[in-house]
Amino acid sequence: MPTRQKGTASERPFNNLLRRLNDADFALIEPHLVAADNHPNDLLYSPGDNVETVHFPCGPSLVSYMVASEDGRDVETILIGREGAVGGIVSQGHLPAYTRITVKFAGPFVRLPVRKLDAAKSKSRSLSNIFARYADCMLAQIFQSTACNAIHSIEQRTAKWIISAMERTDGEDAVPLTHEQLATLLGVGRSYTSRVIQTFKAEGTLETRRGSILIRNPDVLRNRSCRCNEAVKGHFDEVLRGVYPDPEQDN
Repeated sequence: MPTRQKGTASERPFNNLLRRLNDADFALIEPHLVAADNHPNDLLYSPGDNVETVHFPCGPSLVSYMVASEDGRDVETILIGREGAVGGIVSQGHLPAYTRITVKFAGPFVRLPVRKLDAAKSKSRSLSNIFARYADCMLAQIFQSTACNAIHSIEQRTAKWIISAMERTDGEDAVPLTHEQLATLLGVGRSYTSRVIQTFKAEGTLETRRGSILIRNPDVLRNRSCRCNEAVKGHFDEVLRGVYPDPEQDN
């Protein structure tokens, strides 16, 4: 298992939700955690799959929830990074997956059988409470994403997704997002995304490289973004302080 030392939260797998657990709760699940590396577009769940494994993204790893539209396009609803986990969180693993869940950014993960997590929850009220609160935060992300798609411009949403990806890659200036991936995040055609990117490039806010976006002025990009990321962060801080990615705190 990557970077862990018994009894030292900061040297557990680089997943903020796991690091949030107290030592006794982490000890209940630690023997069942399995390390793995995932690649971009790896499929974790398809709609209808039985949810048997909880996947914890670590470090810069990023997972997306995708819902198929009537015209055959996939629209991404939320991104999950090291602040959380996917699989068996809301439904507790007793219902089939509703969305397609794929790896957006490659990197390390740890996995845990849902039955082992459920068994640990039955032994610890505090462990059960942490995951219940995380489920609340995940639902808040979904609600905010729904509102964002309804009321904010493509430009605002583009800036939001780029910032969200940057925060989950340790604040790096370059994030591995293509025009096509951004279009999927936004639920629009690639041409719309390309026009917005060209506008940002002309302003000197960002540049594009093969397979990635280089952010030249993150402050300007944040000013062009909607405030949905801040709303989600605020809820995380209220419900699970210290779990949402914060590059300054992680360094």
